[in-house]
Amino acid sequence: QVQLVESGGGSVQPGGSLRLSCAVSGATSSTNCMAWFRQAPGKEREGVAGIYRGDGRTHYVDSVRGRFTISQDNAKSTVFLQIDSLQPEDTAIYYCAASEYGGSCPSIYESRYEYWGQGTQVTVSS
Repeated sequence: QVQLVESGGGSVQPGGSLRLSCAVSGATSSTNCMAWFRQAPGKEREGVAGIYRGDGRTHYVDSVRGRFTISQDNAKSTVFLQIDSLQPEDTAIYYCAASEYGGSCPSIYESRYEYWGQGTQVTVSS
């Protein structure tokens, strides 16, 4: 069983930065594919960044490319999401997701993932 715990969310002003963390425990060696999703108030959950943990390949949704960076630590126990130049439309609950299946990865499709964290709130306002 895999457990995911997100942290690092908070309230920031437009233009600020945050670094979200997703701590992976349980069958960490089998979680080859991971991603970050977000759900804004009144909107569907959307994938923003994915990573294939085997070789570090990444994929981003077009709307965040250049501002969001997904990465992992060397021990592969934590996946990060660096968010720069935060905008009010980035306000959302951010979720970490993982899959034990390495095919078609990196991916930001929700149905691809079987493990989810509880989410961390990011609020951007002046």
